[in-house]
Amino acid sequence: MPHYHKLGKVPSKRHIVFKKPEGGIYAEQVVSTEGFADLYSITYHLYPPTRVLKIDEPRSVKPEVALEDNMQHRSFKGFEIRPKDDYLESRKAVLVNNDVHLSLAAPRSSMKDYFFKNSSADEMIFIHKGEGTLKTMYGKLPFKYGDHLIIPRGTIYQMEFDSTDNRLFIMESFSPIRFPKRYMNKAGQLLEHSPFYERDIRKPEALETIDEQGDFLIYIKRDGMIYPYHYASHPFDLIGWDGYHFPYALSIHDFEPITGRIHQPPPIHQTFEGRNFVTCAFVPRLYDYHPEAIPAPYHHSNVDSDEVLYYVDGDFMSRNNIEKGQITLHPIGIAHGPHPGAIERSIGKKETQELAVMVDTFKPLKITKAALEIEDKDYYKSWME
Repeated sequence: MPHYHKLGKVPSKRHIVFKKPEGGIYAEQVVSTEGFADLYSITYHLYPPTRVLKIDEPRSVKPEVALEDNMQHRSFKGFEIRPKDDYLESRKAVLVNNDVHLSLAAPRSSMKDYFFKNSSADEMIFIHKGEGTLKTMYGKLPFKYGDHLIIPRGTIYQMEFDSTDNRLFIMESFSPIRFPKRYMNKAGQLLEHSPFYERDIRKPEALETIDEQGDFLIYIKRDGMIYPYHYASHPFDLIGWDGYHFPYALSIHDFEPITGRIHQPPPIHQTFEGRNFVTCAFVPRLYDYHPEAIPAPYHHSNVDSDEVLYYVDGDFMSRNNIEKGQITLHPIGIAHGPHPGAIERSIGKKETQELAVMVDTFKPLKITKAALEIEDKDYYKSWME
């Protein structure tokens, strides 16, 4: 969970008159989660956020599932997803279940003609290539290579890219994305053994109050449908806000690895968690330092989880022939482990420069048509000598 943040002007107390200098009062909005039982923010608008001009016909963006039941190791070449100009059109779901949707995207253009709000899911957008600014009513949040952007559900946003060469790995979570409980004390402060700290968390800055009226198109996603809403005022019309519910960024490069004398289990790499999933960051680090240590991981059977690895950069020490942007899926019930020769190669090595993002789901993932179009169909044979 992020901590309290405030930008702009807010009144001295909640739910009291907050007068505009020219007369009238600002429109107060409470953006709350789990009813009124969890994180929330209070926002102050120039205009009420309820002025809808019209609603166009909704359209379906539900993933096209090609394989409901999977019992095979699979790999997908993520950089074979073709770039598209439009941000939303570029998002291609590849692995899905009722808890998360994992997507790849290669947008060439910034969002200029519309805004987007995911009202069903928190989003984690991992920036593999590109940089720019996430614009929301909470302020501006610059992003670059290696950033995890955490965008809580209900946040209206635009992605502004600095170039046309962008690659994103996106997780939609249908439960709140949180820091691991074991990293925090009772007050929510990150503890000393956490691999990242509050100083590493970047919050929105440079609140811009946009006083514009007209026709502003917001695509609202809910339950696999996009609803085109036209509002009478710009959604970024905040004079100020405060609270705990807002987007933030955490760079994979600010994750401090935990190491040991012998091979440490994947939970030491954990970044976030939610209902029936965890995420991890594999980063450059020193290898194990027992004199007879085997730095490569042991063979492993996922009794309770599907394991997804998204390869970002570097030479992933346990794999052969891995490309940037590649995804591997090791499902529940089948052993996986180092590729032939990886164990021997790792012995005596002092460090790794690998970068990868992992998502472990505790319910099986379904495979979409878009995923099968970029699949390395012989991957399951890659452990043969």
